[in-house]
Amino acid sequence: MADKLFDLTPEDVQLLLAAEAHLGSKNVQVHNEPYVFKTRPDGVNVINVGKTWEKIVLAARIIAAVPKAADVVAISSRVYGQRAVLKFANHTGATAIAGRFTPGSFTNYITRSFKEPRLIIVTDPRTDAQAIKEASYVNIPVIALCDTDSPTEYVDVAIPCNNRGRHSVGLIWWLLAREVLRLKGVLPDRQTQWSVMPDLYFYRDPEEAEAPAQAEEAEATVEEVAQAEGTIVAAGDEWAAAPDANADWAATDDWAAEAAPSAPVA
Repeated sequence: MADKLFDLTPEDVQLLLAAEAHLGSKNVQVHNEPYVFKTRPDGVNVINVGKTWEKIVLAARIIAAVPKAADVVAISSRVYGQRAVLKFANHTGATAIAGRFTPGSFTNYITRSFKEPRLIIVTDPRTDAQAIKEASYVNIPVIALCDTDSPTEYVDVAIPCNNRGRHSVGLIWWLLAREVLRLKGVLPDRQTQWSVMPDLYFYRDPEEAEAPAQAEEAEATVEEVAQAEGTIVAAGDEWAAAPDANADWAATDDWAAEAAPSAPVA
């Protein structure tokens, strides 16, 4: 019964496939071979989404078992995962490190960013290698989102997935956060839909966000210019239609008929 309770639903399978979380790289690291379902003719390795879900559930159980939620640190040096870790921390109470990881954050207590977490979660073992290395020095368990070619040294729980796509990374973090909230009782049962959409965890390009605002500003500017031109044209028409006060005076004066100068007096 417990196994059926944690089974992967068809809706979640559709989400994983739509986000291309099952598409790995063309290379396979030896420890990631059990997660590969098959290799496509073009050389891309397809990840078994069933294994992905099993590791998400396992990772969620580990995260939910930490007594203090703030002792879990979500890390992402990659841009595609920074928004996801911030949202994950906001929804689960964890601590987020988005952007560059400061060396010594786990080992040097003099550092201003010094932390003593009970568990860390990284988006990419390759780009977050410094955090994993320091965690190994102080015996901190590591959960990592691993592609088929990701290094797994000092990684305790590897979640096999496509950690290069922004939709895939955001969806895995969303599924992990939802599972943690289910285990903690925030979501009462598995039939209850989480009100937070996966799109909230996806990376958004700042330029794309600014584009609609710039388009609206451009449209407003065009309208203002059109209105100003219309006002000028209307004013010109009124000026052209206005009667000329000097017209009558000009008509009465016959400059050509001006009298010739009188002869000089002898």
